[in-house]
Amino acid sequence: MTNFILALAGAIAWTAFCAIIFYLRQTPTAQVRRRITAMIQIAESDREKLARQKKEEAAEAPSEHNKLSFNKRVIAPFYNSIEEFFRRFTPTYIVAMLEDRIFRAGKAGQWSVKKVASAWALSVALGLFLGFRYATVADDYFITQQILITIAGGIGGGLLPFLLLNSTIKKRQKILKHQLPEFLDLLCVSVQAGLSFDSAVAKITTRMKGELSDEFKHMQEDIKFGMTKSYALNQMARRCDVEEIYLFATSIIQAEKLGTSMSQTLTLQSDNMRERHRQFVKAEALKAPVKMLFPMVIFIFPSIFVVLLFPSVISITKAFQ
Repeated sequence: MTNFILALAGAIAWTAFCAIIFYLRQTPTAQVRRRITAMIQIAESDREKLARQKKEEAAEAPSEHNKLSFNKRVIAPFYNSIEEFFRRFTPTYIVAMLEDRIFRAGKAGQWSVKKVASAWALSVALGLFLGFRYATVADDYFITQQILITIAGGIGGGLLPFLLLNSTIKKRQKILKHQLPEFLDLLCVSVQAGLSFDSAVAKITTRMKGELSDEFKHMQEDIKFGMTKSYALNQMARRCDVEEIYLFATSIIQAEKLGTSMSQTLTLQSDNMRERHRQFVKAEALKAPVKMLFPMVIFIFPSIFVVLLFPSVISITKAFQ
């Protein structure tokens, strides 16, 4: 009997011990569950309050709507509806092409793809309308010719935004090529003076203005937001889409990975960019005579012929009279 009582007491004690351990382990989980339940209840109450506030604001909206200006009440919604209408007719691959052009033009934060895509669709519609108008005004064209002229107008309207974007990209690339040697010289001198690469870039961008300085500022902002330096440099090279900047970004990334001297790397890059810029200027100078030929033939030679030949023509006409 005594052994039975001892065994029962031991079993009860062991069960109580296991229960206490299980309770102690479950207590943090239960507390977390209670906290989560309380947070869910608070979120639900806040959601209900926000819904009530929205209903009250919707009820008061007509009075506030009347206080808005005519531009915000009529013109802006009408423009947005037209923009949305034309955006629906823009193919997805056209949107992707426009996005790439905007990215390379450095206007990613200024021009929205939606607005440019709607402008492209509007340009196509306007080109089709002008082509159809030109083809139908004159009665000399057959139906096939009218159709071809209308299609040509639509194609011209569709190509016009891309031509403008490409022109903007080329102008920007020319500016970047022109500013890169000077920027690299300043960067090389700053690093040789003891500054790190990031400090030198920050110092130069605060004093130098232009497209290249804005790109380096954008790169620094990307690094501050958590991007690695190599990825930020690659993104800057993609935005610029200039061979010299691709070479510069690649050399800096390799110098960072291999641990080579940044000062020596920048010195080599500066000399290389100066030489490339010198060759580019020589090539442009060699193109000048060919470019001058057309204005000379169109504008200068006729005036010279008039000055030289007109007296002879007058003398010959008088001699035959």
